[in-house]
Amino acid sequence: MTTISKRPLSAGLCILSLFASGLFHSAVAAETNYPLTLENCGRQITFEKAPSRTVSIGQSSTEILYLLGLADKVAGTALWVGPVLKDYEEINGRIERLADNDPSFESVLGKKPDIITVQFQWQVGPEGVVAKPEQFEELGIAVYTSPSDCMGKENSTTSDGVRHQVFSMDLVHREIRDLAKIYDVQDKGEEVVADLKRREAAARAKVASVESRLSAVFWFSSAQQDADPYVAGKNGAPGYIMSALGIENIIKTDDEWPTVGWETIAKANPTMIVAGAMDRRRYPLDSVEAKHKFLGADPVASLMPAVRSGHVFDMDAQAMNPTIRTIEGIEALADAIAGAGLAK
Repeated sequence: MTTISKRPLSAGLCILSLFASGLFHSAVAAETNYPLTLENCGRQITFEKAPSRTVSIGQSSTEILYLLGLADKVAGTALWVGPVLKDYEEINGRIERLADNDPSFESVLGKKPDIITVQFQWQVGPEGVVAKPEQFEELGIAVYTSPSDCMGKENSTTSDGVRHQVFSMDLVHREIRDLAKIYDVQDKGEEVVADLKRREAAARAKVASVESRLSAVFWFSSAQQDADPYVAGKNGAPGYIMSALGIENIIKTDDEWPTVGWETIAKANPTMIVAGAMDRRRYPLDSVEAKHKFLGADPVASLMPAVRSGHVFDMDAQAMNPTIRTIEGIEALADAIAGAGLAK
C-alpha cells in the first residue's frame, strides 16, 4: 500500500516568485465595475456590489473563497468530504458549519446571505435537494454554481451525471476568476491561478517519461462489500489527472462515476489502482482501509498485478472531484509514480 502524500495549497502565495516565473500577469488586474453581470450555468446573475455575507455549499467552493482571502465574507458552510486545506483549520473553525452534508433551506436563509456559492447542482440546481436557484433569487439572493459541475455535463437525479466534455483545470480557473471578479479581488484571483498553473507544469515534468506506458483505474467507493465499485469515467477530474500525466484510463464511458465489475477491471489489467480516501462514511467501502482489505481478500481483485505489486495508491477523494484539490491529485500521483519507480 502506498499513500499519496498531499501537498497543501499555499496559504501565502508569493507574488514575487510568480513575477519571476513569468506566470503572473504583468499588469495589475482591473477593479470590478458594478453592477456586474455574469453568465453562470445557463443563468444570468447580477451583483450591484461585492457580497458581504456568503453561504458556501461544497468544500471546494469554500476553499476557493479562503484562498482568495474572503473568509471574513463567509457566514456558513456545508457539504464536507474531508479536512479543510492545511493552514485554514483555525479560520474554518470560526465559521459555522450548517451541515456535514445537505443543509436545510431554512438554515441557509438563517445566515442572511446575499450570495450562495454552490459546488454541485444536486445541492442547489434544477432538482436540488436544498433548493432550486429560483427559490433563493426570489428573495434577492444570488446563486453562483461551480462551472465544473455544469459546463459540458448533464446532471441527473439518479446518478453522478454524464460528462460530455472533458473536464480540465481551466474550469477551476474560471471559477476562481469569476469569484474574484464578484468580490472585487481580481489581483488575488490571478495570483491563485498562476500558482496552480506552475504546480501542474512541475508535476507533468516529473513523470514526462511515462507517456502512454501506464494505465490506471480510480476507485471512489462501493455501495456494498459485494457491489461493483464506483470508478472514474474518462471525462471527469480523474480523467484529467491521468491525461495530464500521460496515463491511460481503462474506463472509457462518459458517465462521471459508473459502476464496473472487478472482473472487467481485472481483464483490462491497469498498472495501478488509485483508491479514494475520505472521512465520509455513507457506504461500507468509503474507508480507504476497507478498500485495501477488500483488495487483499477478493478472489478476483487480489490476483491483479497492480495489487500484487503494491501499485495501489491512496488519494484524497476531494482531488477526484473537479475541485481546487484536483491539482493536489496531479502532484500526488506524480510523486507516487516516481516513488514506485514507474517513471523510469
